[in-house]
Amino acid sequence: MDLDHYRGGSGEPLVLIHGVGHTWRGWKPMLPLLEPRFDVLAVDLPGFGHSPPLPPGTQPTAEALADAVEGAMDDAGFDRAALCGSSMGGWISLELARRGRATSVVAIAPAGMQHRRENAWGKAFLRAMHFVVQKAPPSEGVLRTRIGRVLYGGPVVARPSRLDPADFAEMLRLFANAPGFEATVPHTFDKQPRGLNEIDVPVLILWGTRDVLLLPRQATRFERAIPGSEVRYLKGLGHLPMSDDPELLAELVATTSRAPRAEAPA
Repeated sequence: MDLDHYRGGSGEPLVLIHGVGHTWRGWKPMLPLLEPRFDVLAVDLPGFGHSPPLPPGTQPTAEALADAVEGAMDDAGFDRAALCGSSMGGWISLELARRGRATSVVAIAPAGMQHRRENAWGKAFLRAMHFVVQKAPPSEGVLRTRIGRVLYGGPVVARPSRLDPADFAEMLRLFANAPGFEATVPHTFDKQPRGLNEIDVPVLILWGTRDVLLLPRQATRFERAIPGSEVRYLKGLGHLPMSDDPELLAELVATTSRAPRAEAPA
């Protein structure tokens, strides 16, 4: 299927994959920092942004969404690429790495390792945010105020003052109208990744210490499951740190893409 996407820059291939309710536009703060180093492909997942939903009868599991991203990589001529994914996009990145499509992975607060109570919390949190933006969509003017950015961005970012009001208003409109939202939420929380022990490329797990959607304690579960992986906590950053500190994240993506594969502990 055709996914709406952005492509720019030059160098080694890099694919950016967002999470549930987001779009490729969430990576905009990082793009000017990544494009001098990478040939960047940032996609809208099926049912989000301007991408159509998956075909009728196809459930939006992480594996099915990875199939769609894999197709976009094929269309771009990327056999393998450095992958950076956020939330559900982190899980998709790890699934693509398991399939042999990655040269490295940076997974930002990846979904998939929540326990039962964490699942219930995550689903309620996302659905509450979705309800708010549907019932009280903010204008760009509201988001130009400090309180507007805090109210609408504060749940998922730690530095809402760094959000671009025009871009943020567009992302919230797309979130409110995402046809894939409700179908994708259960698959984000009710299943777990498989085959993580098969991944054999450098994997860096990043987690903002102020993430209140997917809690930072979940990071070590991925570290235990992926041989040779590394966890780094991002002090003071939120669930979507791409706008909180784009400079730090871009540097970590570049560093990980050059890192040799770490050996798993004996």
